Amino acid sequence: MEQNNFNCSITAKISPEGAIKKINNVPEWWGVNFTGNAEKQGDEFVIKMGGDSFFNVTVTELVPGKRVVWLVTDCNMPWYKDKKEWANNKLIFDLKENNGETELSFTHEGLTPDVECYADCEPGWTHWIKTSLYSYFTTGKGIFRAPTK
Repeated sequence: MEQNNFNCSITAKISPEGAIKKINNVPEWWGVNFTGNAEKQGDEFVIKMGGDSFFNVTVTELVPGKRVVWLVTDCNMPWYKDKKEWANNKLIFDLKENNGETELSFTHEGLTPDVECYADCEPGWTHWIKTSLYSYFTTGKGIFRAPTK
């Protein structure tokens, strides 16, 4: 059964290895408060978006040049009824090289149109992947914006 998880893709002139290195440098493209490490499988990090919000994340899979998977192990999203809406969600970065370019397919497994945060998270992820991460891949600098909430 295929769920309607959020997905978006970008293609940039960067090696898959270079793309993974930049994906793992979270504050340079996501514009969040970040503590911990995201460079290798088993690493853990915490993202804070202000107030008492937080996302505890573990790198559960890292296949060099191919894939990065982050598991949200706990969270607090105080602006929603279900403050734990992202708990046990996976953030999946799949990479494929083609003629000197890398295609990144990003999936937020668990972010579907029927969850409360979708109206905010869909445009948020679209910005962070298609605008900020793409810019970080191609210019070395992410493009930040104010949080949705």
